[in-house]
Formats: sequence, C-alpha cells, structure tokens
Amino acid sequence: MLIFKYLRHMSESRFFFIITFFFSFYLLNPILSDAQFHFELNTGWKCKNINSVKAEGKDISLFSFPTDDWFPATVPGTVLTTLLNNGLVPDPFYGMNNENIPDIYDAGKEYYTFWFVNDFEEPFPSENDQVWIHFRGINYSCDIFLNGYKLNQSPHKGMFLRQTYNITSLLSKDSKNRLAVIVYPPDPAGNPNGGQGGDGEIGRNVAHQYVAGWDWIQPVRDRNTGIWDKVFIERTKQINIKNPHVVTLVPGLRFPDNPNQDPVVIKVSAELENPGISDVQGMLKYHLEGQTVQIQVTIPANSSILVDFPDLTFNNPKLWWPNGYGPHPMYDLAVEFYVKNNTLSDREIIRIGIREFKNTWNPFTRSVEISVNGQKVFIKGGNWIISDAMLRFSEERYDAEVRFHRDMNLNLIRIWGGAITERPEFYSACDKYGMLVWQDFWISGDCNGRWLDPRKKDDQWARRKYPDDHSLFIRSVVDQVKMIRNHPSLAIWCGGNEIGPPEDIVTVMNDTLDSTLDGTRLFIESSTSGEMYYNFKGGTGDGPYGIQEPEIFWKEKSFPFNPELGSIGMGDYESLKRFIPDTSMIVPGQYQPETEENNRRWRNIEPTWRYHKYLGYRNFIDKYGGSDNVRDFSKIAQLINYNQYKAMVEGFSSHMWEWYTGFIIWKTQNPWTALRGQMYDCYLDPNAGLYGLHNGSEPLHIMFNPVDNMIMVVNNTFEYYRDAMVVAYTLDNSGKTNRIYQQLADIDPASVKNCQAIGRGITTSSAEYGIFLFLKLFKSENNILSENLYWLPDSTGNYPFLQDMPETTVQATASSIENGKINLTLSNDQNNPLAFFIRISLVNSITEERILPVFYSDNYVSIEPGQNKTIIVDYPMEQNTDNLRIHLDGWNVESEMIKIDFE
Repeated sequence: MLIFKYLRHMSESRFFFIITFFFSFYLLNPILSDAQFHFELNTGWKCKNINSVKAEGKDISLFSFPTDDWFPATVPGTVLTTLLNNGLVPDPFYGMNNENIPDIYDAGKEYYTFWFVNDFEEPFPSENDQVWIHFRGINYSCDIFLNGYKLNQSPHKGMFLRQTYNITSLLSKDSKNRLAVIVYPPDPAGNPNGGQGGDGEIGRNVAHQYVAGWDWIQPVRDRNTGIWDKVFIERTKQINIKNPHVVTLVPGLRFPDNPNQDPVVIKVSAELENPGISDVQGMLKYHLEGQTVQIQVTIPANSSILVDFPDLTFNNPKLWWPNGYGPHPMYDLAVEFYVKNNTLSDREIIRIGIREFKNTWNPFTRSVEISVNGQKVFIKGGNWIISDAMLRFSEERYDAEVRFHRDMNLNLIRIWGGAITERPEFYSACDKYGMLVWQDFWISGDCNGRWLDPRKKDDQWARRKYPDDHSLFIRSVVDQVKMIRNHPSLAIWCGGNEIGPPEDIVTVMNDTLDSTLDGTRLFIESSTSGEMYYNFKGGTGDGPYGIQEPEIFWKEKSFPFNPELGSIGMGDYESLKRFIPDTSMIVPGQYQPETEENNRRWRNIEPTWRYHKYLGYRNFIDKYGGSDNVRDFSKIAQLINYNQYKAMVEGFSSHMWEWYTGFIIWKTQNPWTALRGQMYDCYLDPNAGLYGLHNGSEPLHIMFNPVDNMIMVVNNTFEYYRDAMVVAYTLDNSGKTNRIYQQLADIDPASVKNCQAIGRGITTSSAEYGIFLFLKLFKSENNILSENLYWLPDSTGNYPFLQDMPETTVQATASSIENGKINLTLSNDQNNPLAFFIRISLVNSITEERILPVFYSDNYVSIEPGQNKTIIVDYPMEQNTDNLRIHLDGWNVESEMIKIDFE
C-alpha cells in the first residue's frame, strides 16, 4: 500500500504523524487505499535576511548550500514573529516596546526581506502519482525554488492569492528535498504617520491595511511580511480534485424542533485537473450519509474542467441554525475521482451544514432582513479585526474566540475590511458554534478615499482607484471565495468597509458572486451602502463609538442595520498588568507631564496608556465615587462595561423590527493590547462587557426601559410562551424588598412585548440614594426563564448606595463534574446583604495567575439574600489540577480562594 512506501524515508516526527494518520484515518476509511496523502510543512524552517545571503535561489534550494548559521523560522508566521521568537526584538505588545523595533518605512524594505528554507522528505513518485505544493498565503510577493528549480515563472504577488505548483518531476529520487522561498514586503509599505492606515499607501497593495496603524493599534513594523499561512504537500493519482462547491436549498418555512423535516436539495460541483499528457476517463462521485451520486467524465490532457453533479434530493435533513435559534449539525461530504480499475485518484472531504439564506426588505425599518431556513433572524453581531495582529493563528485560539462570541449570545461576526479574508479554521469554528459571518474584502474608507484626509499621501480621487492592480484584486476575490464558500456560517459578502472597491472591480464581483462563484448569499458593495438600508433619515447614522448614558441606546435612532455601534471595554487590573509596566500604572487623568501638550484631551493620560489607545470613561468613573489607584479604577470600569453593553443590546433589541433589523458592535475583540472596544483582551481574558452582552442578549430576555420605565420581554426564538409570569421588585442596602409588579404575559415568537410601566415605584425608591431593581420571568414557580438585575442611580445620575454597600461573604463549593469542567455553587445567607458583582476566576494557586482561556456559564454575578447560583467553569483539559483554585472577588465580597474537589 502506498502509505507504507513513505515510512522508510520519514523523520521521527513525520513517522509518528503518518502512523497517526494511518490508524485514525486510513483504517477507518479503507476506500483511501492507493489514494491521497496530505501533510503540512510547519516545522524545520530556517531563515536569513537577504543582505546576509549572497547566492541565487536555485543554489540556495540545493542541499549543497549550507544553512547551519541560519536561525529557526516560524512558518506559518511573519518575519517579526520569527525575530520575536528568536529573542531579536522585544515584545511589541508590551508597554512601548514597539517603538524600539525599526519600522520598514524608515529601515527600508530589505530590512524585512528574508529567505526561508525547509528540508523535507517526500518519496519519489511512482507511476501515475502526482505531487503538489500549496501555499495558502504569502505576504506580499515571493519567488519559490525547489531542488535547484524555480517554481513560479514570474514573481508571485498578493497577500491572499493562493499558489499551487505541481512538483512531481522536481522531487529528488532519494526523497530528500529542499524548498527555498524569498519573501518581499508590501511595496509601498506606507508611512505610519498616525493616520488610519498611515499615509494610506498600504492600500495600493492587495493586502490588509491596519498594519500601518489605526486608532486601535500601533503600526506593525514588518507589515506582517512572511509565509503567513499554511504550506501543504499533497499527493494524488492522475486527477486532482479542486474547489468542490456545495449548495443547499431549503424550501419553505422550517422550525428547528421539527424531527421530520421536508426534503432539501443538494447541488455539488467540482473542478478536476489533469496535468498529464493524455486524456483521463473516470468516475466522479460524492457520498453523503450513505447516499452516492456519480457521473462519468473525461478530463482532457493538461487542463482543468468544472463538473456539475446531478441534484440530490436529501430526505429528513438535520438543519443548521444560527446561534440562539437552533442546533448547528454538520455533515461530511466526500468527493472522489476514480480512474480505470476503480483506482481512487483523489478525495476531498467537505464539512457542510444544510441551510438556506434569503434576504427581504423590511418596509418599516427600510433595511435588509436576513432569514435562515425561511425564518427571519434579528442580527446581533460583533465586529472582528483579526485573531492576532501578527497573524499567529491556531485552531485552538479561533475556537476560543468564536466560543466567546457564542457566549455573548451574539449570532454574527463581521470581518472588517482593513484586515483579511478569515481562514478556514475560523469558519469551521463559526460553523460549530452557529455564528453567521459577514466577510468584508480588503478595502476601507480611510485608505481608499472616502474622506479628505491631510495625513494621506495621495488625494481622495487617487485613493479611490486603489489598489494599483485591479486584476490581482479580482483574481484574489475569486480564489478566496472558492476557499471559504462551503461554510454554512458565511452569510454576507461585502466589497469593503465604508466604501466599495473601484467600479470595475465591483462590476466583476457582482457578476461572479451572484452566479459563477456563489449566488447563495447577499453581496453588498460596502458596509454602509444602500443594499443594507435605504434613504435613512431622522437618526444618528452609525455609532455612537464612545461611552453613553444607558438611555441613549433606547431613545436615539441610528442606522436600521447598524454595522458599527461602539463603546469602551478596558480590561481589569489583572489584564492591565500583562502589558502595562508598574511605573505606568497611573490612573487616567492623574498623570502630570512636565509640559502641557497641545492636545488637552490627552495631557493627563500617561504615555503608555495613550500609546495603547486608551478611550476615556469620561465622568462615568466619578459616578461610582472615583478612584485614586488603577486597581480600583479598573474595578469600577467593569461595572461600567457591563452596564454599557447590556444597555446597548437591550436598547436596540427593544426596537426590533420597528427601527432595526440588526446591529453590529464596534468591536468585540482586540488582536493587540489596546484599551478599547473589546469583550476580552488579546490574551483571551474576558472583561465584564462580555457578560453584560451575555445577559442582555439572551434569546428570551426580560428588561427595563429607562426612558419610559417599561418592563419588556424580547423573544429572539421561534417559540411561543403562554402564561409566563413577569415579576419586578426592588432591593435596598438594608435587605428590604418591595414588589412592584407581578402579572402573567403571553409572548409571541420573534417579538418584543411591552408589559407594564413601573415608573412610580422606581422613582420614589431610587431618587435619593439609588436602588437595585430585579426582574424575573417565570415559566413556573421553580422554572426561571430569564432574570435581570439593574443598579439604578439617584436623581443626579450617581450611585451613592453602591459606595455604601455593607461587606458580606458567600459560601462557595467547587467540584469537578468531568474532565475540564467544574461545578461552582455560590450561596448567600438569608440575613446577608446582596453579594454584588463577583468576578470568578480559575487560577494557579502558586502563581495566582489566571488560567486562560476559561469559559464561565456566567460571571460578574450577584447573589440575593437567601439565594444561590451555580456556575459551570470550562477549562483546558491539559491543566494540572493539583494547583487549580477558584478565585472570587466581588464589589462588596472579600477576595477568596476556593479549593476544588477533584475526587
């Protein structure tokens, strides 16, 4: 068998990889005998700067060329990542270290131009074998050599355009091969002059733009030059299957809880490549849940063809639904090509979800309304930049970040246009957690000329023509669409952020995305274009982008499908310590520079905070009594984060289908150590904003409108709730409760229910001192559907009662319920005051540092007198449990370590 022919030539690490591959995949899939082999080149890379290498690529790619003095390279990765991993530059995420790293604009492009080599073993191909090398992303241009031969006839350009080369005839007969790649930076790299995208010239490339600096990040010094995405070796027989495409058609109105779904239609196509000198005849098949569809085809010599399968009617499917609306089941669909004698030439396995998107026009909001499987879905989204600013990606990190968005009870992630086409691993995580995706392409209003900007090198009209190579942009779009189009989570294509590409590019994108390449998703020219909303009047547009009084989100109307609605999001003290030096731990507003700066807004902000893009809390900290140290400042900030983001999602949800069909928060994550716009930091440590969203955006949610004092219930499910009990009561610091309202309510699916205004009971109680308001929605006496807690200010907008809260304790027990999961129960004695705003952390008891990432079913929780709450803590299973502890720290609850029972 083919696989055993490889083992004689493998290194130890490659040997164990093959053994794992064999037993986990080959034995379970005997149909693979004499077929495909696929592995990633992600170890053993070396690199050296071009100025230190006095040789040509053909020579460097020979084993006779010495590389002993080259240093280890990180691939996938960037030059800067490699330099950092070798201790040659300081961590650019910490303090102001980034200022100590040469910027390419000053140092010159050769400073970050590097050779990369990899020595790998691949058996010399036997008869009919074909071997391919795939590069999934190189930034920005390159030349590639293998065993003394150049693979690309002209320099490859484009950050996103994938490359594939047939290397069958170039492999060494002794199985030892050397790959050499020279990678050149983006040109121009742009002047990082403090503008959005610097001087804008980075936009002349078909690449990401944030690397020249933005209002949430300092410039990335090498502009992320490198072999930034995966490199694969693939072995097939005569025919290679490429870019299979699966479309699922789900007619009619569907419901997630229907166990007997009507049939759906599956449409499948695939490209077949024949690199040989003779025509090849064979059978193209695909398998889905025991069903097989096949078609006889002939592929001409030295060509590629597109083949459409006959449609398949698929009975009783398990449908894929967005988060909050239903489950997200996935199927494996295997596409295969067989040549004569029933020999398997190639096989591609695709993970698919069965669903169909449609877009209608809501006449009340005058905006797009998204439907999935016939059901309208209210979009609650988060803007995403990129997982890591230096492109250090992993499946585990993608999974954690997307899971955080699932835990926020959002249902869409928008990929912002100044970044990248997200990787298949990101989309796989979104498929898993039911997160819809809005994918921008690589255009932004800042670099691409939406506005006049004195910091830009070219005028507005010149920038409107960026990028320089329109053909490269179009080819990159085609390629990237083919890479990710099968993911059920992908819902919207968007030409760019706040501006579309040049007209000739948009014309081609409209034609190809609507028919040739896809045709199943909404394509909009830009994030603020008329395809999303029409003739918007009487409101504030997109935003706001800074901290607001909570009632703003309830009473002020903005875009009916708002692509950017932003606020604050600083982490707590433990988060700050990871990147702000002790000497810079100065409360914003208390820094006294030697000379007053011209910009008065920033004159009292310590330089490191300013460098990390601190976005002020205005006077909101003072409403809680102020602070004279960073620990207390950041603790108050979490109260504000929680309140701000809960109010945001509640306010928009209160006008569901009336003012809005969707909104997207700017932004929910940071790929750098910025001090703004995030629900968790770049180390994957959540702040209270995440749990404010988790609470305020739950699928069935009871809430309080601070504008008209109305109790409301928003239902973002397809379920009808009859005779649900609505209860409202207040609680003061003495423990006294006052029931204000109790009544039954019927709640329709996908709707907002106004229950009762409770202004008189609230105003009298809270005017002088402030008060807690509890809302609860019951299905039965012991079955709470939703509960909500507000801390309401006094008549001046301050919170004196929070400053005067009496100290209390809680009883806590923690025990392991399975590997990687802990059950934490918190109880508050009947005679105690409210135990308020308790931060739960899983920590190492020796270092007292938090374990990251960890997922909490809830956090920043409050426990009423006589009540208890159970929290599930989900942590990485590889942790040594001997030193694990639960750490509790509340507003009026002393810090405490809780031992965990692992028996």
